[in-house]
Amino acid sequence: MDANPSPVFNHADLFEGIADRLPDRVALACDGEHLTFRELDEVANRLAHALLAAGVQPGQHVGMQLYNGVPYVVALIATMKIRAVPVNVNYRYVEAELEYLYGDSDIVALLYDVEFDARVANVAPVQEKLRTLIAVGGASAVPGAVEYDALLAGQPAGRGFGPRREDDTYIVYTGGTTGMPKGVMWDTKDILFAFANPTYPAPETPQGWIDHAANSGTLTMMPVAPLMHGAAQVAIWIAWWMGATVVFTRKFDGHGVWKTIETEKVNSLTITGDAMAIPMADALEKAVKEGNGYDLSSLFAYVSTGAIFTGTVRDRIQELLPNVMVLDRFGSTESGSTAQATTGSSPEKGLRFAPDVENIAVLDDGLEIVQPGSGVMGQVARTGFIARGYYKDEAKTAKTFPTTPDGRRWLLTGDIATVEEDGTIAVFGRGSQTINTGGEKVFPEEVEAVLKGHPAVFDAVVTGIPDERFGYRVAAVVQLRDPDVAREDLDAHCRKELSGYKVPRTYAFVPEMKRSPAGKADYRWAKEIAQGS
Repeated sequence: MDANPSPVFNHADLFEGIADRLPDRVALACDGEHLTFRELDEVANRLAHALLAAGVQPGQHVGMQLYNGVPYVVALIATMKIRAVPVNVNYRYVEAELEYLYGDSDIVALLYDVEFDARVANVAPVQEKLRTLIAVGGASAVPGAVEYDALLAGQPAGRGFGPRREDDTYIVYTGGTTGMPKGVMWDTKDILFAFANPTYPAPETPQGWIDHAANSGTLTMMPVAPLMHGAAQVAIWIAWWMGATVVFTRKFDGHGVWKTIETEKVNSLTITGDAMAIPMADALEKAVKEGNGYDLSSLFAYVSTGAIFTGTVRDRIQELLPNVMVLDRFGSTESGSTAQATTGSSPEKGLRFAPDVENIAVLDDGLEIVQPGSGVMGQVARTGFIARGYYKDEAKTAKTFPTTPDGRRWLLTGDIATVEEDGTIAVFGRGSQTINTGGEKVFPEEVEAVLKGHPAVFDAVVTGIPDERFGYRVAAVVQLRDPDVAREDLDAHCRKELSGYKVPRTYAFVPEMKRSPAGKADYRWAKEIAQGS
């Protein structure tokens, strides 16, 4: 294995350094398959050489249309080894959406699961830049595609790659639940520090990161979200910088997650909000009731990232896991991890977060920092280690990443908030989803949380639809546990917790809620459903 004498702040450099120091420690486990750091490094080297042989150059983009699994992680590492750029592709996208994403992202190579053959076959041939297709999981019917295993078989396991840079690009495409997805561009150094574990100071040198991982004790961490979601990707790197083993399941299933925790002795679990917590809670309650509970004694942390728990769901998880820390983390694809929810914080009671770092603030409409206790509302913002911008969208980049008169470049997250006297940030909701009804502002997150507090409600998404009198009215798309519950019951429940103008005036009941694979609400879909009702 080639030595890496002078690493820089780059994911590939740091991974290779850890692989050299911890070659026999298990780096990755997925559905019973286990790879040590040495084994994972060697497989990634083979794919990296194969991509180079196919003509992939530094700075070019490689797409990954895959379920969770070893090949996805291998592809992430291999791409960065050759200074190419990984691009996550939502595996739920239909052909029209894939045509947009393939073209917008300018991918020149694509790894895809053979389950997606039909979609890839209909979209890939019309993409002029996409010339390399790698099928994972068996033979593919797509013309020109090469099987993943066959491609790796003839490639060397050693490294022999050129030096990397700290400003190499890392791209994460957002989910596109409020518009077309956008590629969030990062410098590798910035994304490393933005998503660094806040429980200890980030080492000041690349070698310090490697040393920290090598000197850490054994730990097993499990991101539950799909790897096509940024939160799951960064969770891999966070875990490895702690010398930990990362555990995945190919697809989300409540019972499957609990079984994996039991089998792999998982210590820390990350999910994305209620959409994952609720089916997990249902599965655990059912198993306990039937006398088939799981051994979860290894688990000490249950963390939500990317989506916030409602209070009732978090309390339910805590009751099921009384000896486990249940935590909410606050952040975004563009900002990194920024804050942790304070005790008692929830959408229905008020979201309050304690910032992790000093470069978090709330900026008013004039981009001035909101003073604690002033009551002025603005947007949560971060400076310092933030994303570079949006791929091929200069206008959105300029709007989201303004520079203030003092020369500091900020990210405006879109989250509407104020700062309390003790420095705690009180978040009211996402500005882009705020409903203006008769001049009153309604934050959907608050109403959703109250609805989900009703025992008959499995899930709810709240949006605004046009209203002749008020401009917009509050509308709720609801998935029920009990189909016999009437709208009047939900209305009465909401009026106990909410002001009248916040109570939904329109309800649309659906058999199944549409969310992203990571559990985030699809507000475009919800608006269409609500308007149709």
